[in-house]
Amino acid sequence: MSELIRRYGSSLTWIIILFTAFWLLVLVLIPNFVLFEFSFKPYLPVDQLGGPKDFYSLNNYWTFFNSPIHIRIFFQTVLYSSAVTLLCLIMSYPLAYFLAKVVDPKTAPSIFLLLIIPLWVSEILRSFAWFIILAYNGPLNAMLQGIGLEPVRWISGFNAVIIGLIYSYLLFMLLPIYNAISSLDTNQIEASEDLGASLWRTHWRVVIPHSKPGIASGCVMVFMLCAGSVIVPSTLASPSSRWFTEIIQQWMFEGLDWNTGAAYAFLLLTLCIIFVSLVMRLLNVRLVDIAK
Repeated sequence: MSELIRRYGSSLTWIIILFTAFWLLVLVLIPNFVLFEFSFKPYLPVDQLGGPKDFYSLNNYWTFFNSPIHIRIFFQTVLYSSAVTLLCLIMSYPLAYFLAKVVDPKTAPSIFLLLIIPLWVSEILRSFAWFIILAYNGPLNAMLQGIGLEPVRWISGFNAVIIGLIYSYLLFMLLPIYNAISSLDTNQIEASEDLGASLWRTHWRVVIPHSKPGIASGCVMVFMLCAGSVIVPSTLASPSSRWFTEIIQQWMFEGLDWNTGAAYAFLLLTLCIIFVSLVMRLLNVRLVDIAK
């Protein structure tokens, strides 16, 4: 507190604190608390609210556990969100190292600009663009046929969903890892090479341990964004590849049952909290390291 006052002055410091408190209370905590309360109440007509049937119970949560289809979709969402996270990590780490330690620092901003430009377009438009690209008669299959290959049904199963999620959230993995690797002293890498370490051993013993907070931050963000994504699965999914957020959306906006939808949403939130805890334990990092 004293450091903030010294740096920004008392007036600006209190403005920052008030805006932060407003964001946390009004836009995060209160709405989530209301939904959390809804999740323990039954879905009732308006004239029965506050009546004898309006009581707290776990029935909305049991609705999930009594539905084998919803349980299967839940674990499919976990599995494919984890797969997208792993693929984003595999693709992002070499690119982040290349941008941080190989590319000329004067060239790196131009490359980042090219990578960020697609984010200027709405996620809905980007998802529809991928739907057109991956369609059976789309340009990707036309190119494959042009070189003598058979067309592929990309929009089947979870193929198109995985491609769309990787495209949408790859940068959320790349940027934290890039920031972590950028802070590594290049002399440590050179010292490892001078001592005879191979490229793989240098990365395993020097670069990766230093970039663990960035890797953890990227994995957490990508997994949570994938598990909570609605637009990409809704646009690119096939009839056999449903996403758990689509079930939540159906409960809330099609069934108008916000109570059961809230219970499903908090089950998804619990999953994300468990994933964050596992990543922190696996990489041996603290929450403060991820938040940096």
